[in-house]
Amino acid sequence: MNTIIGLIIIAVGSLGQSSSYVPIKKIKKWSWESFWLVQGIFAWLVFPFIGALLAIDIDKLPDIILSGNYLKPIVYGMLWGIGGLTFGLSMRYLGVALGQSIALGTCAGFGTILPAIWSGTDLWHGQGLILLISVCITLSGIAVIGYAGSLRSKDMPEEAKKAAIKDFALTKGLVVALLAGIMSACFSLGLESGEEIRLTAIANGAGELLALNPVILLVTLGGFVTNAVYCIFQNLKNKTGKDYFSVSGSTLLSNLLFCALAGLLWYSQFFGLGMGKSFFSDSPLLLAFSWSILMSLNVIFSNMWGIFLKEWKGVKPRVIGVLIAGLALLIFSVILPNLF
Repeated sequence: MNTIIGLIIIAVGSLGQSSSYVPIKKIKKWSWESFWLVQGIFAWLVFPFIGALLAIDIDKLPDIILSGNYLKPIVYGMLWGIGGLTFGLSMRYLGVALGQSIALGTCAGFGTILPAIWSGTDLWHGQGLILLISVCITLSGIAVIGYAGSLRSKDMPEEAKKAAIKDFALTKGLVVALLAGIMSACFSLGLESGEEIRLTAIANGAGELLALNPVILLVTLGGFVTNAVYCIFQNLKNKTGKDYFSVSGSTLLSNLLFCALAGLLWYSQFFGLGMGKSFFSDSPLLLAFSWSILMSLNVIFSNMWGIFLKEWKGVKPRVIGVLIAGLALLIFSVILPNLF
């Protein structure tokens, strides 16, 4: 029963993350770098800070953060920030469905296997082997979805591609999405490196449900630094710094609200991950695979959004069949660890 509750919580957070790019489409008169920075303030600073305060009193928070090696989560967060930047670009070039599928699939593999290797897990026997097989099934599902994306690219006329995805570019998008996935896996490494801080939070009164939140704050803080430097550089280079002051009234309010909503939805995935993992304490396998579960669910929900946003409109039925096969593999990869 605990496992099911944990999976449901992670799934709710995943649905939020997969929906976070929808509000961004409503932002008006701001360049990519401008709205990316503003939504990042909410996603990587405001809501993670609120999440940390839900876990521990504000007067205790600084001491808890300083109790462990707080620099590691921040540095991993800065590396993940590179993935966050390219992740946004992958949506721009490939759309919500395909962009998230490739990036998150790569992220799932690296973010699950690397912590297991560094912790000394034997991937060739017992539960370690099950973990490896589950990750391989996840990557297979991603590969099938990527193949469906390439078939879609061949089937759709150029005008239809541009109508669904304004800046569609398959080759450039695939390269960017793969880089995004590899670097985004550093978020998982950042969470692992903050285990001492999480335990200290519990010792100081934080419940198991929310004890990971202070660590999440450190990782997102590092990511914000990377993204802010890049976005401000682009503002200066492209002379788009005036974006923040060129809109006013209802347009400004609307942009801020949509950025805040996007940030809240994005953060919900890690808020849910921390809560969901607390229900896996009796299953080391599920704990190790929880990152891949989150990424797989993100891909499933992002493709649901892709269909809803008509990114797959006009493709042949066989392409949809390939897409469904890939999604089925992902669903199976989530179920498999629960069978042991």
